[in-house]
Amino acid sequence: MDSKTSERPALDGPKADWLEIVRNNVSNLRFGSVQITVHDGRVTQIESIEKTRFVAAREEGNGKKS
Repeated sequence: MDSKTSERPALDGPKADWLEIVRNNVSNLRFGSVQITVHDGRVTQIESIEKTRFVAAREEGNGKKS
């Protein structure tokens, strides 16, 4: 039995450039999400979705009058 627990590379090093991209995307978001896509144990895509939120003005009363 092999004593290695994982053959994946460490998070630091040249293969972890995606980590810096994720950090930058997260730090630039106020509201939103960052999605990481992995294929065969490798990060292949990073998506950032930024949301703009608006505070809705409340109408007076409970309903509209005709």
